[in-house]
Amino acid sequence: MKPSLLIVDDDEDIRKQMKWALSDEYEVLLASDRESALDVFAESNPETVLLDLGLPPKPNEVDEGMGALVEILAIDPLTKVIIISGQGEKENSIRAIGEGAHDFLCKPIDSDELLVILRRANYVSELERNYQQLQKKLQGESFEQMIGNSEPMQQVFSTIRKVATTDASVLMLGESGTGKEVASLAIHRLSNRRDGAFVTINCGAIPATLLESELFGHEKGAYTGAHTQRDGRIECADGGTLFLDEIGEVPLNLQVKLLRFLQDRTLERVGGRKQIKIDARVFAATNIDLEKAMAEGTFREDLYYRLAVVQVNLPPLRERGDDVVLLATAFLKRFTAAQDRQMSSLNNRAIAALQSYHWPGNVRELENRVKRAVIMCEGQQITPADLDLETAKNGQRGPSLREAREKLDRDLVQRALLRNNWKVSPAARELGVSRPTFYELMDRLKIDRSH
Repeated sequence: MKPSLLIVDDDEDIRKQMKWALSDEYEVLLASDRESALDVFAESNPETVLLDLGLPPKPNEVDEGMGALVEILAIDPLTKVIIISGQGEKENSIRAIGEGAHDFLCKPIDSDELLVILRRANYVSELERNYQQLQKKLQGESFEQMIGNSEPMQQVFSTIRKVATTDASVLMLGESGTGKEVASLAIHRLSNRRDGAFVTINCGAIPATLLESELFGHEKGAYTGAHTQRDGRIECADGGTLFLDEIGEVPLNLQVKLLRFLQDRTLERVGGRKQIKIDARVFAATNIDLEKAMAEGTFREDLYYRLAVVQVNLPPLRERGDDVVLLATAFLKRFTAAQDRQMSSLNNRAIAALQSYHWPGNVRELENRVKRAVIMCEGQQITPADLDLETAKNGQRGPSLREAREKLDRDLVQRALLRNNWKVSPAARELGVSRPTFYELMDRLKIDRSH
């Protein structure tokens, strides 16, 4: 579908000449004064406007043209307005640029120059509108610092909303880097314990000989080096939430003590005899197969069922579709702001590289790669090289034929929708399919209908 262009000029011959010259590339709309220009613009919302500043009833002054410029941009600030002025009116053109015009041309107009400026204006407009749409989508799909538009993540968000209002223990399952701690923190913030502490401990990062003391605390003199009494992480979480990361790494003897705490909500510090009552909600996370661990006798079944009152399965990034681009954009925005860098976006090759990569390190790896890209980038756009995702380097398998076809279908449908302002009928006509078939494609490709 051709981009639309509104030509505003009080000279009928000029309007006709321009329409004849530009109709091959543009859907040309015409207006002769400020009022008719605003009516046409409000009805059709063209991407680009060619505007003569000298309009009736005062064609020798610029007030009407300037007024039309201001009102058009008030309706849609992303519209590219190109001013047409006489040779002696450059000052007015510069003033119009200050009011938000995209560019200006002096009469007589060179048709080749006009086409170049129009093509560039439409290209910039498309980039800006795509970026704005992505930002709206990103904001709309942000949930307690978690971002995701994919069906697996929407299911996670739904579970989090339901479980947050309870005091049930939650077991977070998923590969390393999928965001298990972030999901746990989201539940904590939505719960009635939000004003209490959120205490984390990585059970796999602490030597087994020290883990008991870290969890349960110790009394003065409990062992060599215990010079003072110290509260453990469980005690620090009193009134709040305790997050036990890598729970599968806890030794069997400590599993027994954890189970006793979960049953009675009391603990004894190492070297102590006093029973201390603790009100803490417990979340646990693991990336290992606990059912296999139970079968092998390395994880207690009774502890598993105490922890897994509710299970939340965090999907790997490779199963989250276009979420990878949403997340990368969010990280890019965060890191460029933190480092005071001026970077606009990911280029098309970078987006393709993000979508084709397998992401063994999941969201954590994506975050690190975008952070690296912000540091390494020398231009205005992030490239695959900045992300260290050049095809020759990443060593990942190429997409299957089915995956490649599905990606192509999704790209074609989304681009048709973008070009037609998310109107299904013209998008379907552009792709040569019926409206019902187009809706079936949207459903199969999991493209949101609610725009």
